[in-house]
Amino acid sequence: MAYHLEGDLLEVCTCETLCPCWVGEDPDGDTCDSSLAYHIRSGSIDGVDVSGLTWVNVVHIPGNVLDGNWRAIVYLDEEATAEQEAALRRVFFGEAGGPIADLAQLVSEVIDVRRAPIVCEVKEGRGRFEIGEVVKADLEPFTGPNGEPTELVGSIFSTIPGSPAYVGKATRYLQKSAELDQDIDIAGHNAISGPFVFDHDEKAAAA
Repeated sequence: MAYHLEGDLLEVCTCETLCPCWVGEDPDGDTCDSSLAYHIRSGSIDGVDVSGLTWVNVVHIPGNVLDGNWRAIVYLDEEATAEQEAALRRVFFGEAGGPIADLAQLVSEVIDVRRAPIVCEVKEGRGRFEIGEVVKADLEPFTGPNGEPTELVGSIFSTIPGSPAYVGKATRYLQKSAELDQDIDIAGHNAISGPFVFDHDEKAAAA
């Protein structure tokens, strides 16, 4: 199995800024509720074109992020075909190996995979993210003295391994999920975004 995916991550959570999970510390409040959106600008999985699609993990993390045991509901663009969904499942559930497989191992339960209208717009830490009426978030980046977005690199944990992340805050973050016991309506909490390139060839890795 081989895949090549390029796109943008948009992540919001209930931790204060900056999220301690990325440096391996326990989340603020001992647990973390989060949405991790992977918008694929261009990509293919075993020859299946998945460009333009967004895969989102809406999760509850019960403790330290590295300990796993995440519970998740997955949302996928409503216009995705059955073939595209099957291909994305193989990658994001870890069956295809590669850099995403390590992240997939942290999820112990996937409650459901659902179709929904998804908006995921982000550029250098600034953006907007919506999943129907389930999640709504607006992001603003932190900036350095020269006005450029502040970057986080070399952290022990990353949802986009191998790429720098822009750190910032969500000026609003709403998330509703009865199954995950989430009724979130907060402002000024953690937001992280950044470009990703996920590249894996199972045959080449085995050679």
